[in-house]
Amino acid sequence: MTRRYALRDDQWERIKDLLPGRPGTVGVTAGDNRLFVEAVVIWLL
Repeated sequence: MTRRYALRDDQWERIKDLLPGRPGTVGVTAGDNRLFVEAVVIWLL
């Protein structure tokens, strides 16, 4: 399993349903929304 550094699990649970590309929505399903969000957060730090 990949270690996550930028977001705790409770933080991810709060935002995961706000992002596009999640399973069950119209359009393309993202490969890994959490990985993308964490990359952005780390880049901004």
